[in-house]
Amino acid sequence: MNATTVRPIHKILVANRGEIALRVMKTAREMGIRSVAVYSDADRESAFARYADEAIYIGPSPSSESYLVGAKIIEAAKSVNADAIHPGYGFLSENAAFANSVRAAGIAFIGPQVFAIKTMGSKLAAKEAVKPFGVPLVPGTDHPIQNVKEAQEVAENIGFPLLIKASAGGGGKGMRVVEKMSDLPNALERAVSEAINSFGDGSVFIERFVTSPRHIEIQILADAHGNCVHLFERECSIQRRHQKVIEEAPSAALTPELREEMGKCAIQVAKSCKYEGAGTVEFLLDDEHRFYFLEMNTRLQVEHPVTECITNIDLVREQIRIAEGHALPFQQSDLEIRGHAIEVRVYAEDARAGFLPTTGTLDRYMPPTGPGIRVDDGVEEGQEISIHYDPMLSKLIVHGQNRETAIERALMAIDEYEITGVSTTLDFGRFAIGHAAFRSGNFNTHFVKEHFQEGVLDRNTSLNDAELAQLVVATIGKSNPNKVQSVSSNGPTSSTNWKKRRHAD
Repeated sequence: MNATTVRPIHKILVANRGEIALRVMKTAREMGIRSVAVYSDADRESAFARYADEAIYIGPSPSSESYLVGAKIIEAAKSVNADAIHPGYGFLSENAAFANSVRAAGIAFIGPQVFAIKTMGSKLAAKEAVKPFGVPLVPGTDHPIQNVKEAQEVAENIGFPLLIKASAGGGGKGMRVVEKMSDLPNALERAVSEAINSFGDGSVFIERFVTSPRHIEIQILADAHGNCVHLFERECSIQRRHQKVIEEAPSAALTPELREEMGKCAIQVAKSCKYEGAGTVEFLLDDEHRFYFLEMNTRLQVEHPVTECITNIDLVREQIRIAEGHALPFQQSDLEIRGHAIEVRVYAEDARAGFLPTTGTLDRYMPPTGPGIRVDDGVEEGQEISIHYDPMLSKLIVHGQNRETAIERALMAIDEYEITGVSTTLDFGRFAIGHAAFRSGNFNTHFVKEHFQEGVLDRNTSLNDAELAQLVVATIGKSNPNKVQSVSSNGPTSSTNWKKRRHAD
């Protein structure tokens, strides 16, 4: 492809809903591109449907009858002469058959080529693809496990604990940690069953279980001209049920040398599947700073705003430009990290009850505003929170000149975020970001299991400066050269202290 084959996009249908639909539409409007929304019964009066230049009804509230029906999406695009479809994330964003059908209909798919989606959509195929590129892999099998006997033989070779994973999996589905041989048969059976129910594919494989990992992912951009860059890393280790709830960029764990090494490795992963567009390469980082390729997400990530904050690059804009045929407007040497960003996912969930989803009406909804505060949402005051879709209400993103500033800004913004009518995870976000382990930068994917005990949100967890400093030192334990270097002299860990300081000022 060259400059003469650039095909401008004039109208984009967004095959998604809520905050990501609005996010894409706003960038499209800035670029002078018209946007088209598709909506279900539950979303008739939604903000994203009203914001779009055109909106098309596609069916009943259940996503299986609306947002997941690719034929309806494509027909809607044709009916309004949309020349591109942006899938957002979730729903059809990593569906190779849908991407193929979109392009076969003569419509641009704002995402990677079908080959890349297929390759990285299977964890086993992904491992096979990256092997020739020297990408480090967790020791384990590179083929589906056929039966219990084979699983037992593998276990004897790699040892316990081990991890059974669905090849087509994600979000913790089809995944089981096994501590001893006697537990293996039942765990294998349950993992296969869950994989079939969740993905229609019962293929599972086995890896050594990395006991105290951090979840580090690298954002990449690649065009059709052979250019590929990484936009540094995001730390996504604060998770519940293997799903991310708090992300930040950059990570407190990485040295400049390790950052460069992982970035180069992510680019190799992208090259292994001839990637085009925005994608994310995910790694596990162990407590000895060895990293292993986990998977590649062939779409925009929920947590992409923290990368935008530290690079000042609009990832949606670049997705659209790449789909039009443009070359990337920058090289790796042009990119640098500017400050620190944190994202808190705000779910309609009750953290006190094991993060159970809640429904109801948003009696009060007022997001925070101010310098360095960004809220990506798709809900409004008075809106009914449906049972039909993901319970995420919004994403609270803050940006500061350094990690300390970002932490304090996040705590302040959480306090100023007013939501009533449904339970939310804002109180968990306050707890996690104010915790000594998070402040120290010394935590891993077991944060919730290790620190979020029952009743902790009901206790007064405010600390004075001396207590905070002592907790941070105790949490860090042995010397860690990559830790955050200082603790704020006025850095409280609770909303109560924040409010006291603001009122005093």
